[in-house]
Amino acid sequence: MSDVARAAGVSSATVSYVLSGKRPVSAETRRAVEAAIEELGFRLNTVARSLRTGRSTLIALVVPDIANPFYAQLAHGLQEALRPGGFHVAICNTGARLADERAFLDEAVRQRLAGVVITPFRLAPEDFDVLASASIPVVVSADLPFGDHDLVTPAADGAVRAALEHVAETGRRRIGVIAGPRDAAGGDPRLERIRAQAPAFGLRLPDALVVHGEHTRDAGAEGFGRLMRHRNPPEAVLCANDVAAVGALERAEQLGLRVPQDVALVGHDDIEFASIVRPRLSTIRYPAEEVGRACARLLAERLEGRSERSTVEIGARYIKRASV
Repeated sequence: MSDVARAAGVSSATVSYVLSGKRPVSAETRRAVEAAIEELGFRLNTVARSLRTGRSTLIALVVPDIANPFYAQLAHGLQEALRPGGFHVAICNTGARLADERAFLDEAVRQRLAGVVITPFRLAPEDFDVLASASIPVVVSADLPFGDHDLVTPAADGAVRAALEHVAETGRRRIGVIAGPRDAAGGDPRLERIRAQAPAFGLRLPDALVVHGEHTRDAGAEGFGRLMRHRNPPEAVLCANDVAAVGALERAEQLGLRVPQDVALVGHDDIEFASIVRPRLSTIRYPAEEVGRACARLLAERLEGRSERSTVEIGARYIKRASV
């Protein structure tokens, strides 16, 4: 580490701060240290650290569906932010199944992992007690608080208002929602935001035009088909995420419906292919890589001894494209 410090023209303590994230350093200093690390081929002795601390250098990222590009982008942001500290990310795909979620928490304890970042789908807050008993820090990425755990969450009210305003500006009044499953932990905050704000724009959301399902492409297609079979189908459909919206877009084509001429479509997340599908998808952008980096910061702070609960809100915004 001293060789890196000399090459970068900084102190060994500063190199340590860059690697651990213990204290903030300027972007210029970070670049100088990272360049010296690359030039000298420096590597942390993570094996020695594991033996010293009795804990792995692995972080578990527990997500409901790694096939959803949102979680792949989150994983990238998380790993890039944790790598300088010598940590690596193991991705655990639960399929949104409660048994698998609990199994991964138990495995984190057995393997003495350094920490867990999780999007809980069907877990209850008390399920995390197994981590607390092993002193394994956890960061939750979710739309709502989850027990007394650190949280990274969207600040999405303004984005939802903008999406609903855009729908109303096109003259549409009757909307439908392809929502998440009924038994998801904490309910469905994305649906509730739409319900709460729709009346302000003269939009009607009848209960019959809310369909529930998993956050998958197949569920989006099935839910869209159900909505369009209603005797008074919606003029616009808002989806729980972009993956479901793509499924809805495919089903619209199968039904001979034009988007947006016959029905408008709005997604959520702005994953990479939202701007590639045709028509390009109007959506609420929740930047996954930024979410991953925020999770990494909170986890690093916990590993350095912070004890009080912390919440980071990530700004979401509505992206107008061609599907509305």
